[in-house]
Amino acid sequence: MTSSGRTWERLPVLTERRALAYAVTLVFCGIAWWLRLVLDPLFPPGFPYLTFFPAVILASFLFGRGPGIVAGLVCGILAWYFFIPPARTFVLTRSTAVALIFYTGVVTVDILLVHWMQAANARLAAERERSRRLAEHAETLFVELQHRVSNNLQMVGAMLSLQRRTVPDGEAQRAIGDAAAKLQLIGRIQRRLYGSKGEPLALDAFVTALVEDLAASAGRPGIRHAVEAHSALLLPPDRAIPLALIVAEAVANAIEHGFADRETGTILVTVCAEGAQLSLTIRDDGAGVPDSFDVARADSLGLRIARNLAQGMGAELHVAAARPGTLVTLRNIPLDTAAG
Repeated sequence: MTSSGRTWERLPVLTERRALAYAVTLVFCGIAWWLRLVLDPLFPPGFPYLTFFPAVILASFLFGRGPGIVAGLVCGILAWYFFIPPARTFVLTRSTAVALIFYTGVVTVDILLVHWMQAANARLAAERERSRRLAEHAETLFVELQHRVSNNLQMVGAMLSLQRRTVPDGEAQRAIGDAAAKLQLIGRIQRRLYGSKGEPLALDAFVTALVEDLAASAGRPGIRHAVEAHSALLLPPDRAIPLALIVAEAVANAIEHGFADRETGTILVTVCAEGAQLSLTIRDDGAGVPDSFDVARADSLGLRIARNLAQGMGAELHVAAARPGTLVTLRNIPLDTAAG
């Protein structure tokens, strides 16, 4: 809404200072009378109300229906006494009655039109304020829902971590530990899916925050990380979550395996659009995978999950030696529902 639109909605003014509003209205009537008196020699006979109509409309427009009615009465009396023949009398002839009826009809229509317009503006302003409050309430509920979902997921992950300690089998402990870590990661991702107003976050901010979170959780300050992504790229949550899980798996593998014997290293995450599709790469300069490595035959739970997530998005996942390090590539992520 423009500033001029907001000004119209504030009319009528002086609603809490009615004495001043009526005083200014009488000033309008006096100015209209003075102008009509000064211009009288220039007007042909039959125009007694010419300067009085603007005074009535202006009073109605600025101060509301009451001052408009007062302006109409005062201006009508002034016009009758000074400018309707016989002048300076209140003699009521047939022609005088016709002129007064005409004046009353025009003034009534003017005041009613202004009043209806201001009433409509008041209803519009009230509805806009109601919509604003509803939007704020919906935003608060949305943020609260996001936090609750995230907290519940992380709580389930924490419970699984506790349950792992009671399982004697080592393989089962690892599986439960992986599941707990994934749930807690999804919980953290859930918090980052949207901005403060419920809008999807730009992909560069989302991936950057995710990689920073993963790096901080790893507790390896010597491993540097960087993200290169276009700020205009957006993804809906049904693709952002699997994308984040794949990034998390690749970063975790780089930290755990690629830099297992090193305190320093670099991880670069790149996201770019290729026509109607998105591609993502995670490159590290760590130990790297063997040249014969085939992600389709990998038995790691994390890589199997990443492969299934990529297939669910209709994308292709590749893992190859980069010399040095490892290059993880995710191609052909559809952008048909993303904004870019």
